Amino acid sequence: MFPMPAPMRAALDAAHMAAADGEVPVGAVIVRAGRIIAVAANAPRTLHDPTAHAEIRAIRAAAERIGSDRLEDCDLWVTLEPCAMCAGAIAHARIARLYYGAEDPKGGAVAHGPRFFAQPTCHHRPEIYAGIGEEEAAGLLKDFFAARR
Repeated sequence: MFPMPAPMRAALDAAHMAAADGEVPVGAVIVRAGRIIAVAANAPRTLHDPTAHAEIRAIRAAAERIGSDRLEDCDLWVTLEPCAMCAGAIAHARIARLYYGAEDPKGGAVAHGPRFFAQPTCHHRPEIYAGIGEEEAAGLLKDFFAARR
C-alpha cells in the first residue's frame, strides 16, 4: 500500500472538519509548485451559500493568494468527484491536474452524469486522477449520511 499523498491527507482532514460542523464531508486543497496554497471544507449550510463547495472555496482562496483568476500551474485535490458546478469552476480556473478520492455516481460530473470534461464545449480539460484516498473519503461520506438516517 502506498502512503497517502500529503495534499489528499490535508483534504481528508478538511472533510473531517466539515463533518464535525454538520456539513457534507468534502475537503479540497490547491497545490502550486509542490506547496499547499489553499485548504477548504464544504460550508454551504454554515455560510448559507449553495456555492460554498470545498472546491469553489479552495479555488477562490488560491486565486486570491496568487492574485490571478488563472490557476494554470495549480493542482486540485478533493475528496469527492466534483459536481457540474465545481467542474465548471475547475475549467474556468484552468486547473492543471485534478485528483479526487471517492466517486459520486449521483452528483459527480467527471466520471458520472454529464462527464463535463469530455464535452466538446469544455474549453479546458485538466489531467484527471481518480481513486486517491477513496476508501477513507467514501467511508467518511457513508458514515456521515448513515448517522442522519
